[in-house]
Amino acid sequence: MVERCYLGVDVGTGSVRAALFDGAGRRLGLGTHDIRISRPREGFVEQSSDDIWSACGKAVRRALEEASLAADRVRGIGFDATCSLVALDGAGRPVTVSPGGDDEWNVVVWMDHRAREEARSINASPHRVLEYVGGRISPEMQIPKLLWLRQNLPGTWRRAKSFLDLPDFLVYRATGEDVRSLCTTTCKWTYLAHERKTGVPETAGWEAGFFEAIGLQDLVREGYSRIGTRIRPQGERVGRGLTEAAARELGLLPGTAVGVAIIDAHAGGLGLLGMPLSGKAPGLADLEERLALILGTSSCHMAVSREPHRVPGVWGPYHSAMIPGMWLTEGGQSATGALIDHVIFSHARGAELREEALRKTTSVYALLNEVLERLSRDRAAPPATLTRDLHVYPDFHGNRSPRADPDLRGMVSGLTLTDSVESLALLYLATIQAIAHGTRHIVSAMNEAGHRIRILLACGGDTRNPVFVREHADVTGLPIVLPREKEAVLLGSAMLGAVATGDFASPLLAMSAMAGVSETIRPTTSVKPYHDAKHAVFHRMHADQVAYREMLG
Repeated sequence: MVERCYLGVDVGTGSVRAALFDGAGRRLGLGTHDIRISRPREGFVEQSSDDIWSACGKAVRRALEEASLAADRVRGIGFDATCSLVALDGAGRPVTVSPGGDDEWNVVVWMDHRAREEARSINASPHRVLEYVGGRISPEMQIPKLLWLRQNLPGTWRRAKSFLDLPDFLVYRATGEDVRSLCTTTCKWTYLAHERKTGVPETAGWEAGFFEAIGLQDLVREGYSRIGTRIRPQGERVGRGLTEAAARELGLLPGTAVGVAIIDAHAGGLGLLGMPLSGKAPGLADLEERLALILGTSSCHMAVSREPHRVPGVWGPYHSAMIPGMWLTEGGQSATGALIDHVIFSHARGAELREEALRKTTSVYALLNEVLERLSRDRAAPPATLTRDLHVYPDFHGNRSPRADPDLRGMVSGLTLTDSVESLALLYLATIQAIAHGTRHIVSAMNEAGHRIRILLACGGDTRNPVFVREHADVTGLPIVLPREKEAVLLGSAMLGAVATGDFASPLLAMSAMAGVSETIRPTTSVKPYHDAKHAVFHRMHADQVAYREMLG
């Protein structure tokens, strides 16, 4: 019988997932529940915090049911979520962030790009805090979104008494305590965690001059009460644990330990970076050679180091934002899984391919992979080289890093009048390769700035696609390690629940004890010259797009 287990709750873009793990990181039960999304205008993406919390309860109950475990076996809970912005009034009720004015829609989703002009305005003048976001703030971060709300929804700005990152909202809803995470505030709110000192108020990490310069002086005048005055390390126990109300809503026991939360991709970093390779747990030097690749709707590239490395266009360096005492550098691509799906299902053959996959009880990706294998055999050519005359530039939703340009757009070169399944398979492959070249670009930028990344550790739905994994290994020239636990984000979140109980003294110890390796995919050296040439095309397509802008003024 399992005497004790730890619960991880992960709020993604489209669903909530909850999973139970034992102390060795073995998954015992998993539950999921969808959440709703509203898109009232182009570039606007909204959700409901009440809907999200309700989905958390359903997912947790399903996880308990699958594990056949009673609630008293759950020792601790860790929450992670997308870095979305939640607005609440003084009683903790939703306040609208929507142009339609409906309070139900009180969450600005991470991928919402309404604040592009506000981000551009902030970046137009140098501020010290920008040195810790790669030199340019992103419209996906919270400060541009707050500025947009102040300027465009003044009623919301007046009514809202709390603006929280979604992970911190989950902890607030679970415990009744407004405790913000070092991870969320440092990575998405411009909090300077490295300036925290013993005996100094935690608000010292906020930069008053920055807020006053950009038009958010209200936050300073209020003593930062709306954005966080209690900012604590991930995994630290919050208050007395679950409140009675939250326990009823989640199907758990009051008082169950709750850890300070973390962003979803960063939870994946915890679930990956501690994996023992060659039979031993990593030391700090080993961690510096690893990059956690978190794949989903978008992707994140997480690297840690003992000294800060400033990488132009790459977020960070962030102190103690994932692993205590280490600096985090965070690259990313705004659309990866979402881009692949867009390319497939906007093609003339996408719908019929979906129907075929349903009939055969397989996936669209598996069917396309079979087509690619057949084309490779018929042409007696390595699969990678099938895209010799077809090139994709992947920034359909702007570039998060290292170009840090939200106005970049996708490009395709080499289209013909053919609309066959074969043409879709080639476009699908070219898109995967383009995403892989984006990862190669990010890793190169990090290493040029002082990192020494030698190995990729990957998790997420795309790692189940052998073509996706193979192309990433071949394009980057780096081995890719896949985890024993496929739900590495949930595992990382559960690790924080384990730390909150005191069963592990730190996230690093939980990482080493609970993570494990499944397999390693090594790059195919014979296609290196081909991908070197494709990488040059990748950069040339960006240069051409910039030239088009200049030609049109």
